[in-house]
Amino acid sequence: MHTEVPAQPTIAADLMLLLFNPRHGTIAGEGSLHYPLGGAVLAELALDDHVEIEPGGTFTAGKVAAVGSGPADPLLREAWEHIEKKPLSAQSFLTAAGPKLRDPVLDRIVARGDIIRTERKIWRIFPSTRLTDGGTARRPELVAQMESVLVHGIEPAPRTAILGALLSASGQLHSLHRDIPWSGSVAKRGKELEKGEWAAEGVSKAVSSAAMAVASSVVLTSAVVVSTTH
Repeated sequence: MHTEVPAQPTIAADLMLLLFNPRHGTIAGEGSLHYPLGGAVLAELALDDHVEIEPGGTFTAGKVAAVGSGPADPLLREAWEHIEKKPLSAQSFLTAAGPKLRDPVLDRIVARGDIIRTERKIWRIFPSTRLTDGGTARRPELVAQMESVLVHGIEPAPRTAILGALLSASGQLHSLHRDIPWSGSVAKRGKELEKGEWAAEGVSKAVSSAAMAVASSVVLTSAVVVSTTH
């Protein structure tokens, strides 16, 4: 378990918090959550210049190579070490790093108090975990940021754009419909974020390229999983 909680939440933690439904105590997309979480980690590594992502093709994800000495954050570093010795395709990175992320990311959210986790037993036999809203300002802030981008067309900060791109690419953007009313324009805006059609002049081209690569990798990897399970 990763017990350290940095001052700044990771993109993966913010993504999971957005996917958390405080009304039902569930996290949307649990069955394939590791792909967008892996994408969030990859995007953060790219934003912080710990990896370089080569552009991919229409049906192929770009290669990811480690650069520098790596991140100090142990959660990010464990993922970075997958590519330290050998570059991987973005899809392979998601497959390798993603499955290990759900529990430590949730641990951090709980440690911050954004979600309360209660362990209990049903009929005093079967263990069960209950998730409830921690009542902090973090999730409402994230929802407000996403609404300003998706509904009102405000130019997003890179982190917000990446969150929107990952939600759209994973097919979970609609899960926010209780907070952000679902519409065709919201779906269209999500696709624009996936394609990197948000970067202002002052935003590094590498950042927007990373967002596109991550989003396309999530789409490609999820599509492969769907095709192999049918």
